[in-house]
Amino acid sequence: MVKRLARYIGEYKRETILTPVMMLGEVAMEVVVPLLMASMIDNGIELGNMGTVVSTGLMLIVCVLISLTFGILGARFGSKAAAGFSRNLTKGMYYNVQTFSFNNIDKFSTSSLVTRMTTDVNNVQMAFMMIIRVAARGPAMLIFATIMSFSVNPDIAVVFLIAIPILGGGLYFIIRKAHPIFERVFKTYDKLNNVVQENLRGIRVVKSFNREAHEEEKMGAISNTIYKDFVKAEKIVAFNTPLMQTSIYTCIILVSWIGGRMIVGGSMTTGQLMSMISYAGQILMSLMMLSFVLVMITIARASAERIDEVLSEKTDIQNPPHPIMTVKDGSIDFDHVNFSYKKTASKLCLNDINLHIPSGSTVGIIGGTGSAKSTLVQLVPRLYDPTVGSVKVGGLDTREYDIEALREAVAMVLQKNVLFSGTVKENLRWGNESATDEEIREVCKLAQADGFVSEMPEGYDTYIEQGGTNVSGGQKQRLCIARALLKKPKILILDDSTSAVDTKTDALIRQAFAEKIPDTTKLIIAQRISSVQEADMIIVMDDGKISTVGKHDELMKKSAIYREVYESQMKGGEEDGQN
Repeated sequence: MVKRLARYIGEYKRETILTPVMMLGEVAMEVVVPLLMASMIDNGIELGNMGTVVSTGLMLIVCVLISLTFGILGARFGSKAAAGFSRNLTKGMYYNVQTFSFNNIDKFSTSSLVTRMTTDVNNVQMAFMMIIRVAARGPAMLIFATIMSFSVNPDIAVVFLIAIPILGGGLYFIIRKAHPIFERVFKTYDKLNNVVQENLRGIRVVKSFNREAHEEEKMGAISNTIYKDFVKAEKIVAFNTPLMQTSIYTCIILVSWIGGRMIVGGSMTTGQLMSMISYAGQILMSLMMLSFVLVMITIARASAERIDEVLSEKTDIQNPPHPIMTVKDGSIDFDHVNFSYKKTASKLCLNDINLHIPSGSTVGIIGGTGSAKSTLVQLVPRLYDPTVGSVKVGGLDTREYDIEALREAVAMVLQKNVLFSGTVKENLRWGNESATDEEIREVCKLAQADGFVSEMPEGYDTYIEQGGTNVSGGQKQRLCIARALLKKPKILILDDSTSAVDTKTDALIRQAFAEKIPDTTKLIIAQRISSVQEADMIIVMDDGKISTVGKHDELMKKSAIYREVYESQMKGGEEDGQN
């Protein structure tokens, strides 16, 4: 994990190396100061030698200024390195997520990915800053000050060697107890983000059902869980401060007591005692710094593990060694295909699918909820790979194609229609970045979207709010269809993508498809029989299997499922007409 994360230091290696170097320079100057102070007291003040006082004082000023310069440079380099490391981590996770297949994406919730790219990255950034600054400064100060204290008076310096293992044991206990709690806290943060996202996305539903109180209660429960866990963890971590302070003051008292007796006995000077007290402060302050670093690392460790999960996740759909770059036509073949979302699952979502779809044909797919209609079509652009068998497009297994080349040849309008923040044109150009205004208008005419877009305040330059909240469901569907058509695909997949439009508009869209894109293979998943009635082939799905295949008239005779759906919809239509 550490090696993988360290790679994201990237172009900030120089700053990462210079930061601890600056810290070492700062520490070197700081440990010289007590010696100069001792010399000033013993050789200057006590002897009344003002020349020594002045010269030593000037040396003190120079040391302090050098130390300050090193400190400022260390802070500057450290900030740049930590911020750059944070940026690279976020970018690395974001880019890796873009490579995920649907199967990889299913492992992480949206709220979890958001938490990992924000809260977790911030925690790791803070820990990284402390590691390259304080973790370099602390041990250096501890070592240098200990050496200097032994050079002044070995007998008193032994006090520090007794305190160090006591502090180390205390820190180990604190870290061991606190780490599991912080791990649990960050997982709860995922749930908190999920609740917030669900509430904001479904705010209209919340208000229409008058469920604000329920949402507040849900939010309060999760917030309270985080609060309790944080309080519990902080109570454990809080032991760090009294442990440190007790050790510091105990050492200072012992140094003062032993040093005072030595001064009275004549074996130690006042200046030496002052320097030993200074070194005691430096040694114990360095231990305190290290304790804070270890606590921060404890918090960040849980975050680092979560970040590493995203960075180490590798897509299970990859290009072959020598991929095919061109899709010949829109023919589709399913050859004994089985599929399960989980490789170890015993229940198959698709079971022994055998199917041939000629290029340019229109295929309707119907079936009940959970019959695996969407799963079937998602294998065509290789959003998933079959567990057993093969899916062929243009006569070749989809696994032989370059992934981008295959998906450029397949346009898919998913059940959940998504529009992004930006103008209508910007959203449509997701299908083709270089599309002209005339091409955009043409596909909108095919999708029956030109009429309502032209009536918008700024036409095709009208701004679409996040999630397409300022357009209706039917308008959103038609814009998504237009976006798919702009790709000029060999295969067009509509996954229940006209459910929000009226039957007349649905018929006009199908008529436009038949007239304007006859060579494009069209797979249409629909709930309405009227949407697929004129198709060249209708596939009836049932519990992950193909129940029957045929045209409308054939299915009315040999498919009980199809006939039942048709009759229920026709009966519903007649009742609507009577009303």
